[in-house]
Amino acid sequence: MSLSHALTDVTRIPGVRGALVVSRDDGLVVADALMEGVDGHAVAALAASLAARMRGVTAVLGQPEPVLLMLGATEGILLLAPGPSGLLLVAVAGPEVNVAELRLSLLAAAGTAF
Repeated sequence: MSLSHALTDVTRIPGVRGALVVSRDDGLVVADALMEGVDGHAVAALAASLAARMRGVTAVLGQPEPVLLMLGATEGILLLAPGPSGLLLVAVAGPEVNVAELRLSLLAAAGTAF
């Protein structure tokens, strides 16, 4: 599966406002499919920072790296899944999204796209 197919699979879920592929190390946007008004650079920086912090926490605890991270807020959620090639697949969604469907789609795309 290509990066564009992965982004398309995630963004076709109702309530998703955008999806990005982000470099895990520096938080740069590799590819995106975002609705107008979504700041992809800010989302990418937040996602990379969150992933790095969680990797640090799990390392200290002697646990494996998380396969999915979710950050919830009043206006929506941010989900991210690390891919095996040092990239993160990130989704930005409103509070009305079906979180279970989005989680499954994100994990499937992250596992096959990279």
